Amino acid sequence: MSVLTAAAPTGEEPPDTGERHRLTAVTGLAALSLDAMASVAYGPEAIVLVLAAAGADGLGFTLPVTLAIAALLAVLVASYRQVIAAFPDGGGSYAVARAHLGARTGLVAAASLVLDYVLNVAVAVTAGVAALTSAFPSLYGDRLWLCLAVLALVTGVNLRGIVESAKAFIVPTAVFVGSVLVMIGVGLFRSAPVSTATADGHPSVLADNATTVGALLLLKAFASGCAALTGVEAIANAVPSFRIPRAKRAQHAEVALGAVLGLMLIGLSVLIGRFHLQPVQGVTVLAQLADASLGHNWAFYVIQFATTILLALSANTSFGGLPVLLKLLARDNYAPHVFALKADRQVHRHGVLALAVVSAALLVLSGGDANTLVPLFAIGVFVGFTVAQVGMVRHWRLERGPGWAGKALLNGFGALLTGVAAVVVTAEKFTEGAWLIVIALPLLVAAFETVHRAYAGIGERLGLGRVPEAPRRVRSLVIVPVSSLSRLTSQALTAAGSLGDEVRAVTVSHPDPEDRATLHALERAWSDWDPGVPLIRLSCEHRSLGRPIAAYVRDTAAADPHTQVMVLIPETEPAHLWQRLLQNQRGAVLAHALRRETDAVICRLRFRLT
Repeated sequence: MSVLTAAAPTGEEPPDTGERHRLTAVTGLAALSLDAMASVAYGPEAIVLVLAAAGADGLGFTLPVTLAIAALLAVLVASYRQVIAAFPDGGGSYAVARAHLGARTGLVAAASLVLDYVLNVAVAVTAGVAALTSAFPSLYGDRLWLCLAVLALVTGVNLRGIVESAKAFIVPTAVFVGSVLVMIGVGLFRSAPVSTATADGHPSVLADNATTVGALLLLKAFASGCAALTGVEAIANAVPSFRIPRAKRAQHAEVALGAVLGLMLIGLSVLIGRFHLQPVQGVTVLAQLADASLGHNWAFYVIQFATTILLALSANTSFGGLPVLLKLLARDNYAPHVFALKADRQVHRHGVLALAVVSAALLVLSGGDANTLVPLFAIGVFVGFTVAQVGMVRHWRLERGPGWAGKALLNGFGALLTGVAAVVVTAEKFTEGAWLIVIALPLLVAAFETVHRAYAGIGERLGLGRVPEAPRRVRSLVIVPVSSLSRLTSQALTAAGSLGDEVRAVTVSHPDPEDRATLHALERAWSDWDPGVPLIRLSCEHRSLGRPIAAYVRDTAAADPHTQVMVLIPETEPAHLWQRLLQNQRGAVLAHALRRETDAVICRLRFRLT
């Protein structure tokens, strides 16, 4: 009986068994938008704190500034939808800049994204822990350990796969967004604050000698409020993490992110004006709005705890975006190729672990203090925004499809706004630590180019892209280091005999009496055993194993340059992991010496102790 199978139609993509480990539009929103969603906790506050310098008149401009930021958000969302369609392999601003602005500009965009992702993790974790220690002051002394524990939790979840992280974080995201929207909806029906208990007793930060509301102040407020836009690019950077059709799902997630974020920012700004809110020391603007809309009750604490959790978990945006960016850099030979490897569950494990290690180092250096890191935050993402928008302008000019002029004008306007924001934020925060970003950005670009040159040199030596000469058979000599007789020795000589035309066993002798006695016993046992392989004694005055064998290999290769010399190092593979601590690591020491000092082929034979 024959079995007939239907062939897939031509052009149809074959089934991908890994699709279940990829994101849908909803899970993508949960996994990659936490940074942007959490920004509503500090974006409106950043605007209010700048405008407070102009007193009550300045606070009256909170809504207009927020509307300008929401307009920029709409421009960015529209732009990144186009980026997703044009560059479905991910990479965001890096991919756009590399394609349309040159490799060097692409590396500037990549470096800015790398810095932003790393700083986002550190800032998100410290901000979340700061909110927790504000509620429970007794934990303040342990904030660094709490930060590292949260980082370990987020890292562990992401090592299980981006879908697993989305499932874990979708509930906190939904609770936070739902709570904020409910608070806005209820607040719109209030004519006055229900409660001001949270702000009572706290000194106001409203300026006594108010300045006038000028263009520079509004520009500073706009630039500070643009911190709420961090994370908008994450979905475009991680398009390969979505299920088929990847681009469509990523575009839907991007639009949903823009709509929800814009609605929350505008709603909170309306409430700030409606309740005539004034910023006070020690209490966040979001906490005051929750108090004014819902009262100082359980609903208030729900919003506070949801904010705390989402701030801490918003580091997940970086874990979703940076590994994909590192994969693309590795593909283009600008980052170590290990970052292109993918484990089960579609996890770029090395990228996740690298991000965790660097972020942990930042947390330790800052002592878990968010104020040390915040001045460095968001500059990188503004640079990435600007580069991406300029690249898309060139993309539309080259493509010249229907409506290209309007699209190019939109992206050009967005590039102008984000470029101005980048300059203003860098200038304002330069003395507070932003100078580190100014230095780190070119250093990171230089590191990428150094890696690229190294890979170019390796490729030239290997003759990559060229047809090599035909392989030919040459005489081979296998050298087997031995120190005693055992089943391991027998297996090593058997394997060596199948690998080479000639086999030699070598042993290293030292001048002290105990070693000489051991050597004589080995030579007698070897003679009695008579394996048909000569045992060669290598004398060494110093207690060294690698140097005498490496010298013998070099001399042998020099004496007969047409013979391929191989060294087979026999080693035991213990039955249990902990038993590796019992081994003397002689094989590793010898292999290191041979790699460093000879051109011999090195084989390590594992004898499993089952």
